[in-house]
Amino acid sequence: MKTFYLILLIVIGIFVVTFSQFNAQSVTIRYYYLKDIDVPAYMLIFISLLVGVIITSFLGVVERFRLNRTISRLNKVIRDLRKEMRSNDPPPIIHEPKRNPAQEV
Repeated sequence: MKTFYLILLIVIGIFVVTFSQFNAQSVTIRYYYLKDIDVPAYMLIFISLLVGVIITSFLGVVERFRLNRTISRLNKVIRDLRKEMRSNDPPPIIHEPKRNPAQEV
């Protein structure tokens, strides 16, 4: 499995390097009257990808916390219902074996 990850990492690395070489032309970013920024096209694309990954992972963490809270609440309901079931059950009847008085002699 480690070999597979290594091969996958090498392929992704080659993709990043070749993508960067083919998209090295400069792009000017303008936002209203702020200073214009010149960056390579690949850098702009990678930064956009990184921002998307960060936002998505943040939303995933929020969803995970929400689901964990729901799971905890439902587990508490299950515990309470099981406790209620046990309290409503009649106590177990224990049958003692009948002793034969003739054998006690």
